[in-house]
Amino acid sequence: MEATLKTLGLAPEEGGPLMPERLTFADDGGIPNTRLPTLLFRSSGVEPGLDRNAVADCFEQLFARHGWRPSWRGGVYPYHHYHSIAHEAFGVLSGRGSLRLGGEQGEDVDIRAGEVLVLPAGTGHCHRWASDDFLLLAAYPEDQRELDLIRDEPAEHDAAVARIAKLSRPEHDPLGGELARWWP
Repeated sequence: MEATLKTLGLAPEEGGPLMPERLTFADDGGIPNTRLPTLLFRSSGVEPGLDRNAVADCFEQLFARHGWRPSWRGGVYPYHHYHSIAHEAFGVLSGRGSLRLGGEQGEDVDIRAGEVLVLPAGTGHCHRWASDDFLLLAAYPEDQRELDLIRDEPAEHDAAVARIAKLSRPEHDPLGGELARWWP
């Protein structure tokens, strides 16, 4: 695992734990967001010479080993949406892009190859821009096999909040850290 993290530019400095940036977003009445922080694991850069299929293999192995089922490769929809029955993780396979997190009044976050984003259920996300080679791998906790897609809809809000409250939390983040450390 250490070698794979190093290959992706995610090896922790000085042997300590891998520390993510933690971002929180307020409920805006349409997109619930959550008190749980979105986690952004920054990469120092993937090993030179790796193509996106090799990066995908690394992420698929890491994510699966830690209870996050790799699901699809692609981009993010260009409209604000969230999921109420699954947490979601993205591994950036290639390129660079920017996502608006937290809804229309949220924050733009730039991501690049090798980085990992973990969105707790309810967190709004939307594609802002991307390089031509931008590609993500999405993964979901093993016990969260279904995926809904809810747009910024106040009429859906309360039912979605109730579903999110019942959702389990994985033991580990997709890179193997204790998730309870970030999601108390």
